[in-house]
Amino acid sequence: MKIMTGNDGFNAQPVSKQLMIVMFVVAAILLVPLVAMQFTSEVNWDIFDFAVMGILLLGTGTAFVVGARMFTATKARVILGIVLGLTLFLVWAELAVGVFGTPFAGS
Repeated sequence: MKIMTGNDGFNAQPVSKQLMIVMFVVAAILLVPLVAMQFTSEVNWDIFDFAVMGILLLGTGTAFVVGARMFTATKARVILGIVLGLTLFLVWAELAVGVFGTPFAGS
């Protein structure tokens, strides 16, 4: 699936290449707790934690790639990135410590 639109640098890359970059970045981010678990007992993730964080990161990255193709203005892409980043942070914080006390916070 190689969709190319526009002449700017972002839209000039094929979607498949952009999604491969997202997957590489997600894998690199998930390596941080995996390596930390080898050196300290304070980081204690199981396979479910890695799966949930992987889904959150992949979903956010994919949403940005798809959403950024819809906007040509840099300002709109920045706003999209900020909104997606804040949403990711709030969901992650809720899952980690239950900031809002929702049922899926694990409490």
